Amino acid sequence: MTGVDTTSSAASLRRVLRLRDLIFYGIIIIQPTAPMPVFGIVSRQARGHVVTAVLIAMVAMLFTAISYGRMARAFPSAGSAYSYVGAALHPGLGFLAGWSIILDYMLNPVICTVWCSKAVQNFVPGIPFWILAPLFATLFTWLNLRGIQTSARVNRWLTFVMGAVILLFLIWTVNYMLHQPSITGTKLLRPFYDPDTFSWRLLSSGTAIAVLTYIGFDSVSTLAEEVEDPRRTVLLATVFTCLITGVLASVEVYAAQLIWPDYQNFPDVDTAFVWVGKRAGGPVLFAVLNLTLLLATVGSGFASQLAAARLLFSMGRDNVLPKRFFGTLDPARSIPQNNILLIGFLTLVGALLLSYELGAELLNFGAFIAFMGVNLAAFAHYCVRLRQRTWTDWVPPVAGFVVCLFIWLHLSILAKIAGASWLVVGVAYGLAKGLFKRAR
Repeated sequence: MTGVDTTSSAASLRRVLRLRDLIFYGIIIIQPTAPMPVFGIVSRQARGHVVTAVLIAMVAMLFTAISYGRMARAFPSAGSAYSYVGAALHPGLGFLAGWSIILDYMLNPVICTVWCSKAVQNFVPGIPFWILAPLFATLFTWLNLRGIQTSARVNRWLTFVMGAVILLFLIWTVNYMLHQPSITGTKLLRPFYDPDTFSWRLLSSGTAIAVLTYIGFDSVSTLAEEVEDPRRTVLLATVFTCLITGVLASVEVYAAQLIWPDYQNFPDVDTAFVWVGKRAGGPVLFAVLNLTLLLATVGSGFASQLAAARLLFSMGRDNVLPKRFFGTLDPARSIPQNNILLIGFLTLVGALLLSYELGAELLNFGAFIAFMGVNLAAFAHYCVRLRQRTWTDWVPPVAGFVVCLFIWLHLSILAKIAGASWLVVGVAYGLAKGLFKRAR
């Protein structure tokens, strides 16, 4: 792929991040509290088997995580799916993968802005949404303009705070269960398997939703050019991010199912986990969980804005997008300032125009297109180009592609129509730029 020399001081990102920074960054993008917002929906779809759905989803996404990590080892540059698909398959396909993942990254801060604004309104109803949305969009932008090291420090503190609240919830769960009249082995195992309600078809439906718990793990690879040892660190960070998220999510939803085993009678299915907290710890835990989800969403919002800005920088540096705007760095802080400001503006506009539900539905379309592309790229690079045919070379990308295709096919019609429209615009732009005619 074409581009400027990434070793030059004027166009290079600083290699200051270590393994723990990438893991913290990935966990914040995903959020340690990621299963909480979807808990009620998955519980209803899978008839209470949320733990099983989350664990199956973890295994499924680990395949794609391995493909991301292996491609980062082969091509240690920023850009994520864009760079990997372009290098292993074709620059034009890489552009479409990048164009698809841009939709994901841009919508994440949008829905985070919407959710944060409404969460504040739960505490202070008198503040109008049109005031809160610009405040949060500005906050995300300001945090990223402070530079990558500041972002890493904020990530670390947010992770510690959310971890402490999760621990508090688990302590209250134990206290609640100890005061129940009877605790049997059957009751403790029921969140994993309940013969009275188990159905493979419904569990599969719930698993497709539970995969949302892991959306964002791929953002780790967008920081490859800011990592001290990208060939080793990005693979480990991507896999560990999925594993840690899966373990945390399983523990959280297991505790929630013990407290609220009836999957049909939530006061509000969208905020079911908060009501679980109220049953376990009363109004105090109810308020703490609300505040924690607010903090988690702030972390996800500014971190996803950072990922989008760096993806645009990589595409601008390669002159796929206009280089003079997208491919430049602020010389003082080595950050793509133009891209951060642009994403901040789009976040504000999107938050004022889109609902949380519509934004969330659109987000998945681009993510799974990119996931499938990376799995194909990993297979093409290792199994076709390098002729490495061991099961460790072909099983993860093939399994990852199949799972992602299955999930993508089950997206809503509205998401497919809107996502397809976004792709049509991308194809038209790519044809105008002649991107699909370039040889690898």
